[in-house]
Amino acid sequence: MKLKLKNFEINPQLYASIAGILYLIIIIAGSFGQLFVRNKLFVYGDPTATASHIMNSEFLWRIGISTDLIMHICDLPVMILLYYLLRPVNKKLALLNLSFNLIQTAVLVANKLNLVVALFFLGDADYLKSFSPDQLNTFTYLFIKLHDYGFGIGLIFFGFVCLIEGYLIFRSGYLPKTIGVLMSIAGICYLTNSFVLFLAPQLSNIALLMPCLIAELSFSLWLIFKGVNLSAWKICINKNAGIS
Repeated sequence: MKLKLKNFEINPQLYASIAGILYLIIIIAGSFGQLFVRNKLFVYGDPTATASHIMNSEFLWRIGISTDLIMHICDLPVMILLYYLLRPVNKKLALLNLSFNLIQTAVLVANKLNLVVALFFLGDADYLKSFSPDQLNTFTYLFIKLHDYGFGIGLIFFGFVCLIEGYLIFRSGYLPKTIGVLMSIAGICYLTNSFVLFLAPQLSNIALLMPCLIAELSFSLWLIFKGVNLSAWKICINKNAGIS
């Protein structure tokens, strides 16, 4: 059965803009949860201070979880829109990219439960009284650390997403080759950061992810304000008119 690409063929700019806006929301929501919530409240090596910060700013912690979920909700339409926008370049690679993206999102959504569980240990339920305050603080700390590793696992799959998208963008002709290169570099950085986290955690550094922010922000803004080169888009569509 042929996939209906008529609307994309006629007006890809609209879909590119929608994808760019949602991608920008993803970047903002994800940055807020990590930089302005968890990095602010989590104290490395100090379970007691971490627990105290979270208890004093519980609503902020919950907002951080909520913004992360908003990010993942936006993930779904973005990955579908990018699939259609990049499908004319190479159908099989675009589908592979979509598959990696789905796995990444599923892993990261499930990983949010670790942040919710961390709150349970800071409550006043009767079943928690069998543990000492220090033990409860340590449990909270460990689940947040577990979230960090779950995040690293999810980003392994997203690293491959960026690599494939970078290649497809570079080959497309209707999106800038520079952004394709930047997205490929982002993929390498995501993969490097995640494997460093597992193999040599003492060397893990958030600075490794700065190129990722630059690449993804550039891509989202380009989609919003520039979109695709329509003449090159039509050439690519006509060349692959037999796609089914």
